[in-house]
Order: sequence, then structure tokens, then C-alpha cells
Amino acid sequence: MNLKSRGGTTENQSRDMGSGSIGKLLAQLAVPAVVAQIINLLYNIVDRIYIGHIPEIGASALTGVGLFMPILMLINAFAMLCGSGGAPRAAIAMGQQDNETAEKIVGNCFALLLAIAAVLTVTFYAGAPALLRMFGASDATLPYAVSYARIYILGSVFVLIVMGMNPFITTQGFAKISMMTTVIGAVINIILDPVFIFVFGMGVRGAALATVLSQAVGAVWILRFLTGSQTMLRLRARNMRLMPGIIGSCLALGVSTFVMLSTESLLSVSFTSSLSRYGGDLAVGAMTIITSVSQLVSMPVQGICQGGQPIISYNFGAGKTERVKKAFFLQFKVCVTFTIVFWAALMLVPQLFAGIFTADAELVSYATWAMRIYMAGIFSNGFQMCCQQSFMALGQAKISLLLACLRKLILLIPLIFILPMLLQDKVFAVFLAEPVSDILAATVTTTVFMTRFNKILRQGAARVAE
Repeated sequence: MNLKSRGGTTENQSRDMGSGSIGKLLAQLAVPAVVAQIINLLYNIVDRIYIGHIPEIGASALTGVGLFMPILMLINAFAMLCGSGGAPRAAIAMGQQDNETAEKIVGNCFALLLAIAAVLTVTFYAGAPALLRMFGASDATLPYAVSYARIYILGSVFVLIVMGMNPFITTQGFAKISMMTTVIGAVINIILDPVFIFVFGMGVRGAALATVLSQAVGAVWILRFLTGSQTMLRLRARNMRLMPGIIGSCLALGVSTFVMLSTESLLSVSFTSSLSRYGGDLAVGAMTIITSVSQLVSMPVQGICQGGQPIISYNFGAGKTERVKKAFFLQFKVCVTFTIVFWAALMLVPQLFAGIFTADAELVSYATWAMRIYMAGIFSNGFQMCCQQSFMALGQAKISLLLACLRKLILLIPLIFILPMLLQDKVFAVFLAEPVSDILAATVTTTVFMTRFNKILRQGAARVAE
């Protein structure tokens, strides 16, 4: 890797990854990443807060927009297929002193994102009404769902660029620049949402338009940085020709995150269709609120792991085993502590979280009851996500994919349909599937990681020594 300084940062960034304080590095990278993840939530949560408070139609509109979640999750999944697969590969290449390959990874992933955006836009725009009806939309909620979905889908290219390319900024150590991507977009979204929804009277269409415009600004910010002089890995046109060897290795690693997010889409469909059948629009509306609150737990943990990933990947590529161990166990303690604290808050005062999204007393009461059931095992997410994401940081694509499938495909989705057959209260049974699968998956994932961790490190160190 050519370590000539661009803007005086490249040598320092690389030296710090390989020899700086692990605690300080994790704070420098994870804190901005967590802030960025939380702010990224505002793109969707702020929409739902404003939509849920639209006079007279708020509850129906909120339920309708919630039905768009499976499509939104699929868009996010394709973005992270490139970002979460390419960024660790680029970091490992940098640790091996091979910047040329790292830049080819950046260019290939960007080109693939553009191709994916074209396909998804055409497919989802045409199929939105039929898909939303299949997801459980009623005659009362379908118009709101379609209005929001089609505007968001037309701007999905910006979402893909923001989510797919921002990890390449973080993985170079520029966590603050990465954070600013979401800060800028979120601030614009917060400002435009009430203007478009209430002042211009656009309702859910205004919420979608505000989100698209804010994501467009974020995309421009990312492209300006990655083509500028400060970045260590520059986005270049000559690297955008897809190379099977490079893109294949990125997709192989990113497929576990893709499966995690795409199964979230399938999971959302399973929940909404079952709840629509057993509990109607009120149960589906409660699920929309619960999904938003659960992201307040999962997104910060993803940010912590995103901050730890460059440290783990770089030092693994450089064969520095002890630094990899220190980085992982510090990340593990932070993730577990955070999820336990948040779990306690959700169990004690779920009504405070539900009340953020709607003023409808009946919906708040229902969501409060359902949240205590659904969130009962969320403390285990810190174990599950930290270990699963660390497998990715270590380049372990196959085991990461298997563990990504375990929680949702193997456990949760079947339980959503099996438990209502066994329990009298069908809606309770649907919500109960979540904590059961959370705890089982976390137990298996943590055990597998701790068992294999030292072996993976020895194999990595041996490759570097050859």
C-alpha cells in the first residue's frame, strides 16, 4: 500500500490502527458511528412521528407507512451487500499494504450499487400496490402506503449510495466524515418533514419527499469526499469496471449482512400478515411502533461494531493477534452493556417509547402491552450482533452467513407461524416468537464465536508469516 499522505492523514491513520490505544481508537471510530446510526434512524423515525400525529388520519397513515418496511429493508439490504462486504475487504487489503486492490474494491462496489439501483427502482415502483396488499394493507391503509412507497422508491439510488458507500469512509478511519453524512441528511429531513407534511399539506407524500431529498444531499457529500484529496482510497472511474474476482469476494462477505437485512424484510411480512389476520390494523400499527423502537437498540450496536470493524480487520490483516483480541473484547463489553441497559428501560416504561409515535390512546396502550412481550429478550442482541459482525470483520463469510440465517430464517419466522397453533392467545404468540428466537440465537452465536476465535487468529497470523 502506498502510504503517501493525502492531506497529511494517511500515515497517521494507518499507524494508529496498528499501534494506537485500542480504547481510544474504538472511541474515536465507534462514537461517531453510533451517532451516525442513531441519526440515520431519524430518516424513518421522524417521518413516522410526524405521520402518526397528522390530525384524524394519523393512526391509519402510520400503519400504512409501516407496511412499506419490507421494501425499505430490501433496499437497505442490497446497499449493505456492497458496503458491509466491500469495506472489510478494503480494510484487510490496507492492512496488507495493498491500496491498489482496496481502491478497486471501492470502484467495483460503487458500480454494482448503481446497477442494483436501476433494477430495484423499476421492479418496486411497478409492483408496489400488489406487494403492499400482500404485506397486509387494508382498504383504509393501502392509499397511504402506496403514496409513500412510490416516492421513496424513485429516490432509492440515493439511499443505496449513502448506505453502501459510507462504510468505505469509516473503514479508512474517517469516522467523523462518515457521521456527517447522516447528520447533514437528518437535519435536512427534520426541517423539511413538517414543511412538506403540514405547511404544504402533502401528508405521507411530503414525508417521503423530504426523506429522498435529504438522502440525495448525503449521497453528494459522500461522492465529493471519495473523489477528493482527503480520502485515502479514492473513487476512480477506471476502477468501476466490474471484476469477478474482486466483486465476488466482497459479495461473499457481504451476503451475511444481506441475509440479515433481507430476512428482516421477510420477517416484517411474516409479522404484519400474521398480526393483520389475528389482530387487525391496531396490531399492525403497534408493530410499526415496536419496529421503530427496536431500531433504537439495534442501530447503535451496529454503530459500535462498525467502529470496531476497521480495527479488527486491519490488525487481522497485519497479523497482530493480541490487538484483535483486545478490540473484540472491548467491543463485546460495550455492546452487551448497552443492550442490557436499554432492555431494562423498555421493560420499565414502554409507554414512554410508544407515546413518541402516536397520540392515539388505544394504539399507545396496545403497543405498550405488545412491546413488553416482543422486547423481553432484546438484552441478548448485544451478544448476537457483536459476535456475528466480528466474524465478518475477520473475513469469515460462511460462518457469518450461517449465523445470520439462524436467528431469523431457522428460528424466528417458523415460530411466528408455529406458536399461534400452540397458544390460545394468537397475537401474544406472534409477539412471543421474537424473544424466544433472540435468546436461542445469541446463545448459539456466542458459543460458536468463542470456540473458533483463537483458531481463526492463529490461521491469520500464519498467513502473514508465510
